[in-house]
Amino acid sequence: MNGTARARQREETRRTLVRESRRLFAAHGYGAVGLAEIVRAAGVTKGALYHHFDSKAALFRAVVEQVQQEVGERVAAGADAKADPWDQLVAGCEAFLAAGADPEVQQIMLIDGPAVLGWNEWRAMDEAASARHLAEALAALAESGVIARQPLEPLTHLLSGAMNEAALWLASSTGPNDLADTQAALVRMLESLRVRS
Repeated sequence: MNGTARARQREETRRTLVRESRRLFAAHGYGAVGLAEIVRAAGVTKGALYHHFDSKAALFRAVVEQVQQEVGERVAAGADAKADPWDQLVAGCEAFLAAGADPEVQQIMLIDGPAVLGWNEWRAMDEAASARHLAEALAALAESGVIARQPLEPLTHLLSGAMNEAALWLASSTGPNDLADTQAALVRMLESLRVRS
């Protein structure tokens, strides 16, 4: 087997490990899934797993990164569907809450993510994945006068925290209108930021 074929096989093994562990973590939670179950589902040896990841937590981190990237893509797609910068902010925030209502996202990113990775690492990953986009959107709106000029770092953290908290609440809520009600409350909160002429 040549080098290119080996590299392709290694990458396929890594993708399989991430895919299968993601499926298991989403269905059962991080704590209930063992390495033996992961390698069995992926059809690889523990040695192959350890070639790619030095621990179950490292594998889980790769899964969280993948989920966060997908949520970021959903948020960007929601925002990009609108032309007006204000509508982009609102649509992106609504898309984040909708993505957070997905049981797989809830279990991996919102429930197990902070518990397994630790709050500081989880926050850093969250900031890299989505808070940066929120900060950029708020900066553009402040620059254009849609919202008042103000220190944007605290506002970004307040909005990000509110949306993460709402998504965590949605993960355990049971009401059929909870997502729609939460999105409506978020829109009312965002509207309070707009400068009225």
